[in-house]
Order: sequence, then C-alpha cells, then structure tokens
Amino acid sequence: MHIIGLTGGTGSGKSTVASRFETSGIPVVDADAIGHELIAPGGAAVDAVVQSFGENILTGGIIDRAKLGAVVFSDPEALRQLNNIVHPALFTEVGHRCAKYAAAGEAAVIVDAALLAEGPELEAWLDDLIVVECPAELRVHRLVSFRGISETDARQRIAAQKDPATKNVWATWLIDNSGNLEALNAQVDKIVSEIHGTAS
Repeated sequence: MHIIGLTGGTGSGKSTVASRFETSGIPVVDADAIGHELIAPGGAAVDAVVQSFGENILTGGIIDRAKLGAVVFSDPEALRQLNNIVHPALFTEVGHRCAKYAAAGEAAVIVDAALLAEGPELEAWLDDLIVVECPAELRVHRLVSFRGISETDARQRIAAQKDPATKNVWATWLIDNSGNLEALNAQVDKIVSEIHGTAS
C-alpha cells in the first residue's frame, strides 16, 4: 500500500484538503485526532502529560487542551516535552490504522499530520508527501475567523511550528491554498487522479 503524508502549518487548510481526499475515496488517518484521543479521558498519554505539566492544565479532572496549548505554544521546550510524550504512541497507532487499510485492500492511504518532515529526513515509512502552502497572514486570519482564537495566540501557534516551506524539498505535490475552495478542490482532484494513475 502507498502511504502518503499530508502536512502544512496550522491554519493552512490541511483538514479541508484531507476531507476532499476522503470524499474522493482515499482513506485518511488523522494523526491530530489520534493525538487528541491520547490525552482525552482514558487516553494512553494522560498520566504522563499531567505528571509533566501539573494539574493546572486540568478542568474538572480532564486535560483542558486550551490550557495545555497556552503552556506549550509559548514555550518551545514544553512543546518538545509534550511531543516526546505523545508522538511514540501516536505514530504506533498511525501504523496500526495504516495496516488495517492495507489488510482491507486499499491501494493508498493519506496520513494527515502537521508534524511530518520535521527532522533532517523524510520519515522512511512515507512513500510521498503533500505540503499545503498558505501565506502566514492568511493563516492568521483563518485561525482567528474560523477557530475563534486571538490573533496573539494564532501568531504564537504559527511561530511554534517549523516553517512549512522547509518541507517542500521532500514534497511530491505542493498545494497552494491562497485562493478559493474551488481552486483548492481542483488541485486535490488532480492529485487524486495521479495517485490512482489516471492522470492524463
């Protein structure tokens, strides 16, 4: 089975792209959703996260992602610490889900994850990479308008991530999401055709 990474900075529209792939019949493994499951009640990373960051990140005994985010997005060392706790379990689960799709006979799967291609080399288990590009100011606007966070928080989250443009060297496909939804969908549909080997 062909495993294709999908990445892009926060606010780039990566989730919209993922949804289009799914609608087109290519299954998507959402690493961000798995990450949320790991710190939700009963999640495998809950105890380690609370032990590392303290009970001040809790609301009603449950990890409050807004409180946790306020800590890690303002402190690069705290973000690294959180990633070191969550990522091993996250990518183990990504592997399990990819294996299930392979067993079901799927020819390709998209792994939607913001933190792909963060190291000096592309992950060895990826066959291809898709990078969603979008200007930083437009990303800020989208985060403020559609996610309801403050401009300061939006800029802080963008600054906490590796510059998505540095990942372009590994990209099989680049998607420009500075235009409208129709233009975005057209780019995704072209990639779907290429993945299926039907591009003209």
